[in-house]
Amino acid sequence: MNPTWLALIAAACGSVLLTPMVRRLAIKTGAVDRPGLRHTRGVHKKPIPRLGGLAIFAAFAIVAGFATGLADRDHLGILFGGLIIVAIGVIDDFHPLSAKVKIVGQIAAAGILVLFGVRINEVTNPFGGLIFLGAWSAPLTVLWVVALINVVNWIDGLDGLAAGVTTIASLTLLFVSVKQGQADMADMVIFAAALAGATLGFLPYNFNPARIFMGDSGSGFLGFALAAISVNGLVKSATTVGLVVPVLAMGLPIFDGFFAIIRRYLSHQPVYEADRGHVHHRLLDLGLSQKQAVLVLYGVSGLFSAGAIVFSEVSLGRGLAMVVVMLAGFLLVAKRIGILEVRPGAPGKHVKG
Repeated sequence: MNPTWLALIAAACGSVLLTPMVRRLAIKTGAVDRPGLRHTRGVHKKPIPRLGGLAIFAAFAIVAGFATGLADRDHLGILFGGLIIVAIGVIDDFHPLSAKVKIVGQIAAAGILVLFGVRINEVTNPFGGLIFLGAWSAPLTVLWVVALINVVNWIDGLDGLAAGVTTIASLTLLFVSVKQGQADMADMVIFAAALAGATLGFLPYNFNPARIFMGDSGSGFLGFALAAISVNGLVKSATTVGLVVPVLAMGLPIFDGFFAIIRRYLSHQPVYEADRGHVHHRLLDLGLSQKQAVLVLYGVSGLFSAGAIVFSEVSLGRGLAMVVVMLAGFLLVAKRIGILEVRPGAPGKHVKG
């Protein structure tokens, strides 16, 4: 069997087997979301165990480590950095941490990547040649990683949403990497397959009605892994598709996060302070059920991913024109459903992200 498919299937099976064990552990240790508490997600009505991120990370790490042999420093950097993110998330699932503490931990994990050689050294100039980042390489890599960690965390507000969107995005990175056919991306193809499999195996337990939440350990790791895989694969390849494809593949959480920052700035609200303005909240406000809202957002994420794949296959001019049309359409829809409107969360309820 093809190693890529084997990695995906093995990670999915591992996640399917590990998630019930983690669920029992969460119940025994009291890592449970209870409606009405400060740290709950605010849309469920009964206690739900957390810590699902442990199952996702374990399935990913075992398969990726075994398949690649961890022969390269960048492989170790991804796993060590991911372990830091998961550890911070587990602590937060038991004892909620402040936003500042989380950011410091995220920067530390991103710094591990940079120290192990996973960094954006150059990007393709659309007008020809490369733009070498030089001293900006490390800070821009850290910024990219921390940004992806947070936007995935912010979109983790409905059952199955973050896991499903991550599955779609990682499959997109996997497909485009295979199509590019570059030897130096071979191991990142395996990592992308392992990530897709781990999230896919977790989805049956996390889709509405969820039997377990991934918690910050899961959403944080998914954002970290997507950022690291894209940096060490497509971006590092310095092809024309290198920078645009990962942004499009993760377009839903990235643009939702971008709008959240603007909305909170306009309302003179700290960026890290939760509100009820994310795209999934808006869909619920329009009368959609959780399942309906999640399926709609799967479709939106699929459109972004399709755009990423098309961009990798067409000329640069056509690709950029397509991106402009897609972004214009997304902006119109976002304005129509009021994503930039300032609407405080319901009193007494925590609103995720």
